[in-house]
Amino acid sequence: MSNKQLPNIKNGRYRIWILSIFFWGCAPSLPPMDSVQFHLPDSFLINPISDTIRVFETAQLNDPNSFIDSQPEFSSTTRIENSSPIDLEKAKSSSVFNVFFKDSQLVNILDSIIERNLDLAISSQKIEGSFSEVILTRGWLRPRVDLNLGSALRRYGLYTMDGAGNSSTYMLPGKIVPTNLPDYLVGFQTNWELDVWGKLNDRKKSALHKYLSSKEARNWLITQLIKKASHHYYELQACDLELKCIEESILLQSRAYEIVKAKKEAAKLNELAVRQFEAQLLELMALKKEVENRIVVNEKELNDLLGRFYQPIVRDSSFYNQIYLDQVSQRRPLELLSNRSDIQQAYWIYQSTINDVFASRKSFYPSLMITSSLGFQGFRPDLLFLTPQSLAYTLVGNSLMPIFNRTFLRAQYLSSTANYLEANLNYIKTVVLAYNETQSEWVKMNNYYEIFILKQEETKRLSESVNIAEDLFRNGRATYLEVLFAQQNTLKSKIEMIDARKYQLITLINLYAAYGGGWKN
Repeated sequence: MSNKQLPNIKNGRYRIWILSIFFWGCAPSLPPMDSVQFHLPDSFLINPISDTIRVFETAQLNDPNSFIDSQPEFSSTTRIENSSPIDLEKAKSSSVFNVFFKDSQLVNILDSIIERNLDLAISSQKIEGSFSEVILTRGWLRPRVDLNLGSALRRYGLYTMDGAGNSSTYMLPGKIVPTNLPDYLVGFQTNWELDVWGKLNDRKKSALHKYLSSKEARNWLITQLIKKASHHYYELQACDLELKCIEESILLQSRAYEIVKAKKEAAKLNELAVRQFEAQLLELMALKKEVENRIVVNEKELNDLLGRFYQPIVRDSSFYNQIYLDQVSQRRPLELLSNRSDIQQAYWIYQSTINDVFASRKSFYPSLMITSSLGFQGFRPDLLFLTPQSLAYTLVGNSLMPIFNRTFLRAQYLSSTANYLEANLNYIKTVVLAYNETQSEWVKMNNYYEIFILKQEETKRLSESVNIAEDLFRNGRATYLEVLFAQQNTLKSKIEMIDARKYQLITLINLYAAYGGGWKN
């Protein structure tokens, strides 16, 4: 008997193999990667960035199918899925920027921006929404159970099979099925799509990666807000110093103007010298107003970031004691690049599109649905909970596979493929721009440091020349033009020295943001 059944078992196995090959052939192939010439390794977020850059410069794309199939497993799925997104929103100064910034007033401003900025509040809501998507996709993997409470009144036609049969059927001893038949039901109903091919799990992973990318987007927004607020703060400090220098120059110019007027009354100078000093004094007053306007503009920008109405910004006066060159120079730049939130964001979006491609491809496979119900059913309420007479249940399993008019599925697959290729290229672009930005900002910071040293010496020499020119002018051994030129050059040199310091600090903040803005992977 077993010998007779053996060919049937083999035939059954053959049928399963044939059906599997058929289902696999009905699905489209994996996305083509001809347009992508290289990619970054999946170990980018683990290994030092210097190794990644070397691979990035020399890597060539291998088999596209093996590239997609070799995606890394997400090891912390359970931890992130079971946590609230609010638990991960720890962007306080103690962990992000308090270690780097030494100005207490600036740290207070940055703390207030993180607490009150409207863009950050919007990004937090986006994180909440993406976290809800993770919960939704997790629910797709589990059976759905509903409570079913129903009542109905049915009447079958007497010339139908049901009506003719009921007219001669006894429901209870001596009681025929009535023409108008009541029906009461109390029970549970379940629907469950079995994730045979892993399609629902791919959707869950995609939602999880989008959630992680939204968190990195918020971190990157925090970094950019810190960068922008620091720029305005240092601009205000520079304006304060420029205003102080201009006021000192106005005092010097006023003193020289009085000397020139006295010499003119003594017939030692003509009206031209007086007019020249008056014009220079008016130019300084106009320059003072321009600086005051810049102060108002920068204070307005900071108040916008703080999400409040306009009010003066309290700032420290230690403009020349805030350089952190030694702190930055001790770190290896390429090792810090992997901490950038925009690179992390691009990476998680890229991983999400891979899962979208898998999910859309598996939509062409047959889906297996199980529907069941269990409860009590009867035509009278007093008979509803009698067991086992009123016990009712169903168990149905069906499999559906798209055969004709699969345009929607094909369009969805092509869209996910295009998004995958776009995310791949965007990831590469993000790394290239980040690497180039860090290199250029590092060179600029060193150059501004040398410019500042040179401008310090230049300002020192020119300040001495002003005193010399005034002494010579009083003794009649220098002309008024030499005094004017000395004062103009000194003021110009002081402003350029302040600008060099400001750009040095701004470049350092740019470098701080380019290296990740204090976030650690």
